[in-house]
Amino acid sequence: MTAADLPPGFWLWPEDQTWAQPLLGGHVLVGITALGLKASGDIYMCRPKPVGSEVAQGRSIGVVELSKSIVSVKSPLSGVVVRVNVALEDRPELIHQSPYDAGWLVELAPSKLDGEKPRLAVDEAAIREAQARWVWFNKLDTAP
Repeated sequence: MTAADLPPGFWLWPEDQTWAQPLLGGHVLVGITALGLKASGDIYMCRPKPVGSEVAQGRSIGVVELSKSIVSVKSPLSGVVVRVNVALEDRPELIHQSPYDAGWLVELAPSKLDGEKPRLAVDEAAIREAQARWVWFNKLDTAP
């Protein structure tokens, strides 16, 4: 996996391989990176926090069910959930099929963006370095 796997303009929460995509109006979409999905395996169910939920950076924004476990998805930013991807209720496979488009999890209204953005990898060099560290730490084989 390379930084090119994360579309330009997306921000990375390196510890948990989640991303934030800034939207017009100040909100962000949140999802799981392709690298994070490769490490987790198939997702059979996705249950994001409901609209109106307050979340903190690095804390759960929802859960996904894998073949043998249920895993908390960590939020790249603090804020309030303003929209959830209802398509995932019937089609959780969208997370794998389209992680940076149709597979987003929630739309978030960030509450501490200025203080938390420095903890994200926001440019290609920082994303590349963060993903390489994550792959090494997790001892992943990134070959196709």
